[in-house]
Amino acid sequence: MTRIIPDAVQSARQLPAEADVVIIGGGIIGASAALFLAEAGVRVVLCEKGIIAGEQSSRNWGWVRQMGRDLFEIPLSMRSATLWSGMNERTGEETGFRRTGVSYLCATENDERFYQDWLDKVRDLNLDSRMLTGSEIDQQITGIRPGYKAALYTSSDGRAEPLLAVPAIARAAARAGATVAAGCAVRSIERAAGRVSSVVTEVGEIRCHSVVLAGGAWSRLFCGNIGIDFPQLHILGSVARVTGIQGMSDMPVGGSDFSFRKRLDGTFTVALRNANIASITLDSFRLLTDFLPLLKKGWKEFHLRLGSPFLRSLTMKRSWRPDEITDFERIRILDPAPHEAFNRRGFQNLIKSFPAFAGSRVMQTWGGMIDVTPDAVPVIGAVNTLPGFYLATGFSGHGFGIGPAAGEMVADIVLGRPPKVDPYPFRPERLTGFKAA
Repeated sequence: MTRIIPDAVQSARQLPAEADVVIIGGGIIGASAALFLAEAGVRVVLCEKGIIAGEQSSRNWGWVRQMGRDLFEIPLSMRSATLWSGMNERTGEETGFRRTGVSYLCATENDERFYQDWLDKVRDLNLDSRMLTGSEIDQQITGIRPGYKAALYTSSDGRAEPLLAVPAIARAAARAGATVAAGCAVRSIERAAGRVSSVVTEVGEIRCHSVVLAGGAWSRLFCGNIGIDFPQLHILGSVARVTGIQGMSDMPVGGSDFSFRKRLDGTFTVALRNANIASITLDSFRLLTDFLPLLKKGWKEFHLRLGSPFLRSLTMKRSWRPDEITDFERIRILDPAPHEAFNRRGFQNLIKSFPAFAGSRVMQTWGGMIDVTPDAVPVIGAVNTLPGFYLATGFSGHGFGIGPAAGEMVADIVLGRPPKVDPYPFRPERLTGFKAA
C-alpha cells in the first residue's frame, strides 16, 4: 500500500475576515462549487482540513458515467457530462477527461434483464445508452474473452483522473478569485438573528452570509455539533493499480465482480465491483431503521465488520465548543487500509475475462471511505431551519462523475438562480431521518 497524493494546490497564506460564502470540504463537490461561485464574482473561501482531494475525491475509480445511475441522478449526470467535456478548457489544465465510452458486461440472463429494464426506464431521457450483442462486444471492448452475450454501453460516457482533475478545478477557482485554504479545519458555525453569520476555523473566524458543507464522510459529525441529525454511514472501498498491460482499449469496463479503467499513464485502476466493507459503529445502530431498506436491497454488496471503528465510535466526541481542537484537526486525511482480499479477488476475476491482465503487476493499493445516504442519492440543498446553510454531501460513491454539475447546482441554489437541473430530488427533507432543530 502506498499513499495517495493528489496534485498539489497552493494554499492561501491568509484568510479573509469576511466572505460571501464559505465552503467546507475540498473534494470535487466543494472545489466545483467554489469555481462556479468565483466565476459569478462571489467572494468565496474554500476550507479543507487536510489537502485538496485528499480523501475519496482522489481515491475513486475515475469513471465519468451517466449509465446505470439512479433515475434521479441521470439529469445531473447528463449535465455533468457536458461540463466535463469542457473542463480542460475551463481550467486551462489537464483533468484527464476523455470520452471513451463505458460498458457493463452481462454475465448472466439476469444481468441482461436488469440492464434492459434500466434502459426501458430511461428511454425518454435521450441518453445514447444501448445494449451490445454478438460481434459488437468484441469490436467495442478490446481483449475480452469470448462468451459474453450482451453488454450495456454508453458512448458519451468516459473517464478522468481524480489526482489531477480536482486540484485543477480548485486552482481554477483560485484564479477566478476564490480563496483556497488547505490545512484549515472549520470547527463550527456561528449564528445571528437565527441565520448563519460566520464560521470558526482553527485559525480564526470568517464572517459570511452562506456556508456550504461538502464534507463527504465527515458531514454527519459536523452537522451533529450544530444540531442537525444527518443520516449518513460510511463504507470502505478498496482499489488497486496495476501495470504491464498492452493492447487494451481506453474504455472503463465493469463486470459483475470486477472493474477496470485505463489511466493516462497507461496503468490501470482495478477493483472488485459491488463489494464494500461496512464497519459496524454506534451509528449503525442509531440509523438502522433509516438504512434497513438499502441493506436489504444491496445485502450482497455490503460486508459487515466489527473492529476498531466500533471502538473509536465509543469515544468520539459528538459536540464541542468553537475554541476546542476537533477530530477534523486530529485526523487531517482519512487514509484507511484497503481490504486486500477484495483487491486480490477482483484482480483474479478480471484475468478470467481479460487474459491480458495475467501478465500485469500490482504496483499500488489503497482504501477510500465512501459516505452513504439511506437511499444512496446525494443531498444537495438548503437546510430550511438554518438560513444560509447548505448541504452538498452524501454522494454514495457516485460523486466524482457528477461533481461538476453538483457544484454548479450548489452555486445556483446559493445565488438564487434557477438550477440547470431540477434540485427537488436531492432536497435534505426527503430523508425521513433528517432532523434539523
